[in-house]
Amino acid sequence: MRKQIAAANWKMNLTLQQANELLDEITNKNISLSPDQQVVFGVPFPYLLLASEKVKSNAGYFIAAQNCYNQASGAYTGEVSAVMLSSCEIGFVIIGHSERREYFWEDNEMLAQKVDICLSNGLKPIFCCGEPLEIREAETQNAYVETQIKESLFHLESSALHNFVVAYEPIWAIGTGKTASAEQAQEMHAHIRSVFAQKYGNDIAESISILYGGSVKANNANEIFGKKDVDGGLVGGASLKADEFAEIIKGLK
Repeated sequence: MRKQIAAANWKMNLTLQQANELLDEITNKNISLSPDQQVVFGVPFPYLLLASEKVKSNAGYFIAAQNCYNQASGAYTGEVSAVMLSSCEIGFVIIGHSERREYFWEDNEMLAQKVDICLSNGLKPIFCCGEPLEIREAETQNAYVETQIKESLFHLESSALHNFVVAYEPIWAIGTGKTASAEQAQEMHAHIRSVFAQKYGNDIAESISILYGGSVKANNANEIFGKKDVDGGLVGGASLKADEFAEIIKGLK
């Protein structure tokens, strides 16, 4: 069975003290995970080692960086490489979040490079894709997301995509209070899985965890996660509240 994942994306939030307290609150809840469930905290770079230390005794808990650069090393002041993250024993990296695409002009070619350098350094990408409002209103979201996937991932061998993680983000539902209905989420997740199946076959497609990212909260997680092709969530604002995120974790199938 593919992994069911509750992934927190803290974005650029929290002081060191607040991060410490939030991790303590969540880990102290002693939420029991099944072997098919994982919790991933995507924390700002300065907190990676703190977070790793905090969750190391919690089975099924992992840490993610929110980004990495597409080069291994060099004169790139302010950037962080996959090599560095690997040396810190970080498990996951969020790649291609809509905010990175929009604010920092990351395109599909650059994201393909980032995926490659993560995989070559033993890091597991959480690859983000999703459409803005104008694409959804034009009803061309399937083709839009399919292009993102093909241009960033279809150069990979099938072995690299076994147990891969994709996060579908309807951009119009991030931080707006709007949420794609559970039916809309299932429709897109099923389409994404079919795109992989057409290229790599059903076995690979069925192994890929596809997370929903767009205003996931405790009061809608159960319904969204209950859909056949929805394997958890990439959670923003709600992951900054211990009680809220704990309930989202409990909503995993």
